[in-house]
Formats: sequence, C-alpha cells, structure tokens
Amino acid sequence: MSEDFERWIRGAPKCELHLHIDGSLKPRRLLELAEKNGVALPYASEADVEAACAFTDLQSFLDLYYHGASVLRTEEDFYQLMGDYLAVCRSERIVHAEIMVEPQTYAPQGVSLDTVMAGFSAAIDDAGRGWGQSVALILSFLRHLPEAEALAQLEAAEPWRCHFAAIGLASAERDHPPAGFARLYAAARERGYRRTAHAGEEGPAAFVRDALDVLGVERIDHGVRAVEDPALVERLARERIPLTVCPLSNVRLRVFDRLADHTLPQLLDAGVAVTVNSDDPAYFGGYLTENFLALHRELGLDIPTARRLLDNAIDASFLGAAARAQLREDLAAYGAG
Repeated sequence: MSEDFERWIRGAPKCELHLHIDGSLKPRRLLELAEKNGVALPYASEADVEAACAFTDLQSFLDLYYHGASVLRTEEDFYQLMGDYLAVCRSERIVHAEIMVEPQTYAPQGVSLDTVMAGFSAAIDDAGRGWGQSVALILSFLRHLPEAEALAQLEAAEPWRCHFAAIGLASAERDHPPAGFARLYAAARERGYRRTAHAGEEGPAAFVRDALDVLGVERIDHGVRAVEDPALVERLARERIPLTVCPLSNVRLRVFDRLADHTLPQLLDAGVAVTVNSDDPAYFGGYLTENFLALHRELGLDIPTARRLLDNAIDASFLGAAARAQLREDLAAYGAG
C-alpha cells in the first residue's frame, strides 16, 4: 500500500452518506448492553460475534443485525451508540455524516421514538459543540414490513421532524420492490423530506429505475447492479443521480465475490456520481477510511480518483448550498496543501 495514499485519505475531510447507526454497534458494546439490559444473545464473546459475520447473503446479515439492535433499550444506550460512531467520525475526519435511523427496528422491544431520539439528539448536540461535527439524520423504513406501518411511523415522527433531513428505504430488497412504497414517498415529499432508497444491491437494475420513477428519489443507496442496464447507467450519469456505494459491505454480503469484481470503476468511468460509504461498519470489516484503503489495495484507487469520490459525496449530500460550498473549499485547501 502507498504510504502517500494512506496519509492523504486519512487526513482528507470526508462525508459519509450511507451509514445505518445500528450497524456501527461494535461487538464489545453489543455484549455490554445485552448484559446491562438482560437480553439473551447466542454469542458469548466478541469472537463469537465476529464469527457470525461470515455472511452468505443479506438475510444472514439482517438476522445478526436485528439481534444486535434488540439490546438497545434506554436513552443512555442510544446516546452511547451515536456517540461511539461520532467519535469515529472525529478520528477519521468524517466532517459530515448522514445517518439512517430506523425506529421500526426498536418497536418489537417496546422502545419509543422519544427514547431513541432523546439519546441520539443529545449525542449529536454534544459532538456539534465538542468539535463541530455536522450530522443529518435520515428516517429510514423497513421494506419487509407493510407500507401501512411505514406511513404510521412517518406520522409518529412528526414531533421530531426538524431532526430528519430525508427518508430512506432499507432492509431485505429482493422480494420488496420500490413500487410497494409509492404512497409513503408521496406523503414524505408533501412534508418536505429529501428522498433516497436502497436499490440495485440484491435487487435488479429495474429496482433502481423504479426508485427514481415511482418513488421520486434524489439519490440511490448502493445501485451497483445498475450496470445491468446501460441505458440506466447513461441516465444516472446524465442526471447526476448519486449512488452511495459501500464496497466492503458488497463483498461481505456476496454482491461481489471479490472487491476486484466490483462495478465501482465501471460506474465512475461512465460518469456516474459515485460516493464511498461504510453501510454497517461494525459488521462489514471497516469504517469509511478502511473502505477507501481497500479500494486502493484491490483496485488501485489513486489520490485524484479518491478526490473525485469525496467531491461527489459533498455534492450528493443533503446539506444546503452554503454548507456544501464550504466543504468543497475545505477539501480544495487540503488538496492544495
């Protein structure tokens, strides 16, 4: 590995746009909270949790993911979860993070949205005061549950509306096409939410097209299977529709057998606004910087291309024009230095 690249990417100001906060729950914290809250888990040690990360597909990951999320019960738990990730942002110079929050995940344990958001918002406020951390939250819905439940959750989130910049759609994609959530996205659009959705990860390229045309999304989470439809790739490039790509996640979940097989270079060469993100870093082998380093090792990612990816992330963010301009200025100053 080039020491120059590693030094450059570690110091560069970065934006992360595709991060599920539950997916940042580290094994040690998971086990601590399980013991504190009396939650029985099929894992006795950190090594057991790490061994369970040998996923065969998205569903095998989701099984572990929901086990992990079940240990979160109190405002303090949610404060610690968010605080742990924002501490990583500080250490990795992730200056802006757009974080997916999925209240439906906690409902089976009887955890209210008020409890969730009280913890999260306190941690975000502390990070903002502490080192100027920029955060936007995405209200993310679980597509394996009925749309009616998502609509009810959208309504229940109104008291916390000012904390959410956008809505998203996550969970098992294959049997749950975007068209099943048209009413949800229409309602969110009326309420002024920005819009993104997972598509083209385990689902086909057609799901990417439907997310654009039926849901009216502004960016696509993953989208790596768009290459199956050349006309779609041309459209993504022409309309500057960003893709929040998660390389290590794609390999861990068997979207690609090897990082060397990833479609990211193909999409970039076609002019698509690709960004790099970590998805669920505690389960997939690394946070944002590790994703960039893996691309450098396996695909020869160089500094100019990494700079292009970082610029794409700034442009793709849900920040206002002034904040985006400041981030571009900061990145340009870092590059010049």
